[in-house]
This record gives sequence, C-alpha cells and structure tokens, in this order.
Amino acid sequence: MQEQLLLFFKQHPQFAIPISILISMIVAILGVVPSVFITAANILFFGFWQGTLISFLGESAGAALAFLLYRKGFKRGTQNSLQRFPKASSLLLAEGKNAFVLILSLRLLPFVPSGLVTFAAAVGKVSIWLFITASSLGKIPALLIEAYTVHQVTQFGTTGKLLLAVIAVGLIYYAIKKVSTGSKN
Repeated sequence: MQEQLLLFFKQHPQFAIPISILISMIVAILGVVPSVFITAANILFFGFWQGTLISFLGESAGAALAFLLYRKGFKRGTQNSLQRFPKASSLLLAEGKNAFVLILSLRLLPFVPSGLVTFAAAVGKVSIWLFITASSLGKIPALLIEAYTVHQVTQFGTTGKLLLAVIAVGLIYYAIKKVSTGSKN
C-alpha cells in the first residue's frame, strides 16, 4: 500500500497533501487499519518533519471525525449494553480532567488501538473539544516515535530489512507459542 501511495504522490504532487490527509481520516474512521503505511509514504515523499506534520494533521482530523461519527452512530445502544461491565462503565463515565488524562495516556501507549480509544471516548461523556485536545497532544510523541522508526527502517539496506523481518517473524512465533501454551493450562 505504501508503494502505491508513494507512486500516486509522485505522479500527482499537487494532490499529495489532501490525499494523505483523506486516507488518514479514512483509516481513523475504520479504527483497525494501522496508519504506519501512510506515515512511511509521507516521510519518504515530503521528508521527515513535513511528512510527520502531515501525518499528525491527518490522524488528528481523522480521530475528530471518527469521534463524531461513532458518537452519532453508536452512543445510545452501546452505553446501555456496556453498563453490565463495571470497568467499561467507569471509562464511559469519565469527564473533565480524568477523561483528559485517560485519553492522553492511552494515546501515548503504542499497543492500544487508536480506534478503541476513540470509540470508548465517543460513547462516553467526553466532550468533543476535550477529546480533540487530549487525543492530539497524545498523538505527538507517539507519532514522532512512529515516524522516527519508519525513517530509520527506510534507511536500512537489504540485510537490515531482512534481519528485521526475521526478528519480527520470530517474535510473532514466540507470541503465538506463548498464547497457545497459556490457553492449555
């Protein structure tokens, strides 16, 4: 996907920024597709800082739009069904400073799916402005780490990329093995 996006940017540079932001917004609305391929294309095409800024703008706008859509489409039905789960209810009831800190800290954690944070905030009591502020502030360090990592990986030669792939496959194998042996106990 990154290669196709990069090719499009090169063929239509006048549309590169709006298309990048639009794709980031679609990814945010879907909530489960990783945005790293957009960040990579942005950094390779625009350079590190401008590419990171464009990725930030797209992810922040996408999170805000997803919040509004999730709130409109899911709030009533989801709140009623989640009330059976006390921990989910406490997250749904978070407001003000507590909600701000919770959203900010969840955005800082790279393993927490962005769509899940947006969804939980949207069906809860969080205001749109509090969500946008906390979410965007939390995205800054997370996106800088992602952008730096992408930048470094793109600088690898074939040997470095092959080594990275072998390590990734090994970690996936280890995780699957751990989960499968954990479920037997």
